[in-house]
Amino acid sequence: MAPAVPPTPGPLSAAEILRARYAARLPGELRELAGPRHGRVTLPLHIAWSGLRTWDLDRPRARMSLYRTLLAEGQRDDLTAYLDAGLLTDQWPVLRTLIPRAARDAWEAAFPELVPAVAAA
Repeated sequence: MAPAVPPTPGPLSAAEILRARYAARLPGELRELAGPRHGRVTLPLHIAWSGLRTWDLDRPRARMSLYRTLLAEGQRDDLTAYLDAGLLTDQWPVLRTLIPRAARDAWEAAFPELVPAVAAA
């Protein structure tokens, strides 16, 4: 009798593919996010390819918009250059509701400290 062959996993879903793409962009640790905390930030075209390219970090709504754009479109080097770990952590409870679910899942899986206390309980 031939040995049993374990079943091969099926194809990945679109959500799993997106989650993997976001996960591949993440830094190894949140402390690698050493971007600015104040002032104006202008993103390159490969991130902000449509519309607004400059944001004022000292304006909370503008900062939230900037972070939302970076989390959706930025690559690893962009994330470490433009995001600040403290600002990201402070904004996360609201920011997590504004970004794609695949991005949120990837960030929270990699960094459990971002998971809201209510969700973790």
